[in-house]
Amino acid sequence: MTDVNFATPLSALKARPKYPLEDISNAARLNARVEHNQIPTAIVYCEANFGAIDGKTANGLVRHSEKYLILSVIDSEKAGCDSGVVLDGEANTIPIVRNLADALTKARAVPDYFIFGIAPASGMLSKRERALVLEAIGLGMNIVNGLHEFLNEDPEFAAACIVHNVKIIDVRKPRDKKDLHQFSDRIAEVTCPRIAVLGTDCAIGKRTTATILTAALNDFGIKAVLVGTGQTGLIQGARYGVALDAVPSQFCAGEMEAAVLDAFDEEDPDVIIVEGQGSLSHPAYSTSSFIVRGSRPDGVILQHAPKRTHRTDFEKMPMPTPASEINLIQIFGDTKVIGLTINHEEMTEDDVNEAIRHYETELGIPVTDALTKSHTHLVQMVLSAFPELERKLIATIQ
Repeated sequence: MTDVNFATPLSALKARPKYPLEDISNAARLNARVEHNQIPTAIVYCEANFGAIDGKTANGLVRHSEKYLILSVIDSEKAGCDSGVVLDGEANTIPIVRNLADALTKARAVPDYFIFGIAPASGMLSKRERALVLEAIGLGMNIVNGLHEFLNEDPEFAAACIVHNVKIIDVRKPRDKKDLHQFSDRIAEVTCPRIAVLGTDCAIGKRTTATILTAALNDFGIKAVLVGTGQTGLIQGARYGVALDAVPSQFCAGEMEAAVLDAFDEEDPDVIIVEGQGSLSHPAYSTSSFIVRGSRPDGVILQHAPKRTHRTDFEKMPMPTPASEINLIQIFGDTKVIGLTINHEEMTEDDVNEAIRHYETELGIPVTDALTKSHTHLVQMVLSAFPELERKLIATIQ
C-alpha cells in the first residue's frame, strides 16, 4: 500500500465544527440545531435496556441519527446519567430520564416523535408499553415503531392516530407483494466495490461499524453510501435499504439487490457499504444469507466479540471462531473477508490491543476496533483491498 499521510486530513475534518455553538447552553444548542437542520425532535423509549443488547435501537440513535434530533432516552434504571457516558464513556448531552413526564419536562415542548427503542426477541409490545405508546399519541406525538408488530394494523392505535392527528411509522412493514423485487442479477451492473459488514453473532456492532466506516470514507473524500438492512439503520436515516427480516423469503435477495441498485443509480458512489444482520452461521437467523446473495459483496468486514462465550439468547450455543466464520462467508459468498473489527464488550484497552495482535497474526488480515481506535485503520483496511479507491484518494489529496 502506498504510504499516504491519512492522519492529517481526517484530523482536520473531525476538528471542523458543524455549528458555532461552543459557548452556549445545551437548550440553545438543541434549538439552533433544529433550526439549522430542520429535522424533527424525538425522545426514545428504552426502559431497562439502554446500553444492553435489546436496547440496540436506542443505542444506535444516541450514537448516530440523521433523521431525528434525539432529546432524551427513557430508562428509569439509568435516569440522571448522560447517555453518551453510559455507552462510550464520553458525554453527548443527551440525558437519560425516568419516564415520559420527565422527558417532556426536559424538552420543554412536546417532541415531534416518540421512538420505541427496544428490539425484544418477541417483537411485540407489552401491555404497559402499549399504554405508554397510546399516551404519547394522546399528547400529539408521532410514533416510530421498529417492532414486528405493525401498529397501523391495530384498530385502537389507528383510531387514536385519527383522533389526535398523528401518524405511526411501522419501519419494518414491507411493501405490498406486487411491489417487491425478485433477484434479477442486475447487481452485476454495479461497478463500484460493495463491502458487507457481517458478524459472528447478532447485536454485535455490525451497524455501528458500517456507519463509522461510511462516515470515515466520506471524510477522506471517498464517496461511500450505506445501505441499511434493519429497522435501526432506517430509523437513523439510511437513505437506502430495507428491513430485510420482515420481507417474505422469496423476495429477500431481490429486495437486497434493488436497494443496492438504487444507491448506485442515485448516488454514483465510489463504494457501497452494506449493513449485515445476524450471522451467516447462526441457525436462528437467515437474513445474512440473503444479504450475501442479494448484494454479492466484493469484500466483507467481519465483526467479532472476543469475550462473548455464547450466542445472544442461546446460552448453550457457543460462539464461532472468526476463522470458521470467515471460511463459511468466503465459500458461501464467493467473496473475500478483508478485515476483522472488534466489539470490545467486557474488554480493557490492553485486552483489545492483545486481541488485535492475536487475530492479525492468526488470520493474516487487518484488525481494529471501530469505536476505540482511529478511523484511519478502517479506511486503510478498505484501501488495501481495493487499490482503485486508494488511487482516487491520492488524487484527491494532491
